[in-house]
Amino acid sequence: MRVMGKEIERKFLVKGEFRHLSVREINVIQTYLSIDDHKTIRLRIADDKAYLTVKGGAEENSITRSEWDIQIPVQDAMDMMRLCLPGKIVKTRYLIPHGKHTYEVDVFHDLNDGLIIAELELESENENYEKTDWLGEEVTGSPEYYNANLIK
Repeated sequence: MRVMGKEIERKFLVKGEFRHLSVREINVIQTYLSIDDHKTIRLRIADDKAYLTVKGGAEENSITRSEWDIQIPVQDAMDMMRLCLPGKIVKTRYLIPHGKHTYEVDVFHDLNDGLIIAELELESENENYEKTDWLGEEVTGSPEYYNANLIK
């Protein structure tokens, strides 16, 4: 369980093969209770764990967002998903260590089939990181690649 924190994340399209580098594969289903320009409230079931997440909008001229990620019982998440906005995200997440970081690579299914996005969480916006050869264009800050917009 995580308390109030900040999310500093970079996103990239994926252009090369990465699965052989993965140390873990997680099946994810997520839905949203609320989506607007200032916040999203999400429910996620990731394998045998469930989370209620509240994210604020990005700070001005920044990629930093407030985020609360609270673990909840899976059955509660399944029950609450019946109250969510229409649509859902179905994806497989691959965890790939690289340097001192771990890339989270999401392979989307269903309506977003074929889309693959790598995310990298950082401690600060200016933190150095190693870019892998299978990363493509950076799409950090591009609303069309936010999960909350992919649900539409």
